[in-house]
Amino acid sequence: MLDRKITKFIIMGVAGSGKSSVGLALAREIGAVFIDGDDMHPKENIAKMSSGLPLNDDDRNPWLRDIGKALNNQSGTVIIACSALKKIYRDIIREASEREVMFLHLAGPFQLIEDRMAHRTDHFMAPSLLASQFAILENPAFPESFIEIDIAQPLTAVVEEVVYNLSILR
Repeated sequence: MLDRKITKFIIMGVAGSGKSSVGLALAREIGAVFIDGDDMHPKENIAKMSSGLPLNDDDRNPWLRDIGKALNNQSGTVIIACSALKKIYRDIIREASEREVMFLHLAGPFQLIEDRMAHRTDHFMAPSLLASQFAILENPAFPESFIEIDIAQPLTAVVEEVVYNLSILR
């Protein structure tokens, strides 16, 4: 079941759910390394998403393997922001990481996330792709190691909720 010594985390969720913001704040709070998975996308993926085209599984697979390898290559506690929308994507990450991975799922309603995306200006992801992300989202479920966090609260409250839930598991 759940290894109480999990040190590898993926902050997951659809675009605009706050993965980078939460991941960075959480890493600071718990003394972890934070890696933004968006920075690991190949140029072709970024160009495709910037033009409003969703990635397909062939586009994602090498990137997901790289995410898993990055988890494995870091010592100590590491948090990577990665959408990880489908179970098979999470399986690829787990397999490549060769360790147990805890998925921290940032969940919220479409309208809330759409509003957030409409107000951000510093991201390559076209807001028009949000519907395609919700369409393929497979929420984590047992026996996966995961915590679901409601993002309809301030960033500090989201981070506090994650820290609290992790403290229960340790």
